[in-house]
Amino acid sequence: MKQEAVYIFSQEQLQYKFHHDHPFNQHRLSITTDLLKAADALSDDFILPARQATLEELLLIHDEDYIQAVIAAAEGQSRSSYRTTYGIGTDDTPVFPQMHDAAAWLVGGTLTAVDCVMSNAYSHALNLGGGLHHGFRGKASGFCIYNDSSIAIEYIRQKYGARVLYVDTDAHHGDGVQWAFYNDPDVCTLSFHESGRFLFPGTGHVNERGHGDGYGYSFNIPFEAFTEDASWLSSYGKAMREVAAYFKPDIILTQNGADAHYYDPLTHLCSTMTIFHEIPKLAHELAHEFCDGRWVAVGGGGYDIWRVVPRAWSSLWLEMSNQQHKLEQCIPDTWINRWEKEAPVSLPTSWTDPEGIYPHISRQADIETKNRRSLMKALKPIIDISDK
Repeated sequence: MKQEAVYIFSQEQLQYKFHHDHPFNQHRLSITTDLLKAADALSDDFILPARQATLEELLLIHDEDYIQAVIAAAEGQSRSSYRTTYGIGTDDTPVFPQMHDAAAWLVGGTLTAVDCVMSNAYSHALNLGGGLHHGFRGKASGFCIYNDSSIAIEYIRQKYGARVLYVDTDAHHGDGVQWAFYNDPDVCTLSFHESGRFLFPGTGHVNERGHGDGYGYSFNIPFEAFTEDASWLSSYGKAMREVAAYFKPDIILTQNGADAHYYDPLTHLCSTMTIFHEIPKLAHELAHEFCDGRWVAVGGGGYDIWRVVPRAWSSLWLEMSNQQHKLEQCIPDTWINRWEKEAPVSLPTSWTDPEGIYPHISRQADIETKNRRSLMKALKPIIDISDK
């Protein structure tokens, strides 16, 4: 009998650590998992260990010379040319011991999630250690060594022959996944992100629609800096429904970066916890409407690891496992007491944010108008089709 949801997590996933001061901090996995357990929302019965991806699986997307360079660098044999050729050893993606193994564990977690869903053992699967969407076939980028989502999509295509809708709500454009399938009509990518005019990686414009047979299967919804909840969610709801109805996927894979929040130190959006409660609701609904429930979710960005990431990612699991009522309760005191001495900020006591966490945005009307214009430009091809 198919079970509802499974949570993928292993201690090995915590080994993905560049250095102590690097913004990408996998400690957030431990903090989030502990919050869910403290809220009595996650028991060991729902946790399945990740596995390490094989070389053959990494080769589904990445070039062999690049993988060998990662292995060599991880073993202390890095060369100066690796920075420019492979993106290894840069400020964003510095070398660390055993980084090949650590990155392969994150990929293996996402592949484990895929098999759980595609084998019909579970309707939904969550691997918060995944979501490294900036990795390219032959180059590391933006904190990402191996691109687990791209590998998972190609794995789904080859092993299960399924059509994949990839939805990315990270504040940074999901460039690595988009370009990996830019020519593929059986993979549709939909990215909601802060405009590349303001934020790395500088891509994700509305006119990036795919190429060749894949033309019309890449959608980008770029948001103006300082976009607030209402405008963000309006675009999300409209685009998700239109694209899902147009593409009719067999499975939905969502990347759930938590860096669109106002507190995030690397981005310029003004969302609150409200969007992180709503994002998984619609993904869940559409998975059941179009995919017989098949939904795999991964993590992604998120650099306020104390106030934002644990709550955002916990709400994802609560939706996936039908425990949304937990959001009406307070953050457990046991969790706060356990982590408050380590946290450099005051820990939240509620799943929602109080009013007034950021100053009034005087350009709100202008921002909303520009966001609506971007949304309609992005969706115009499929709206034109539906009107015929």
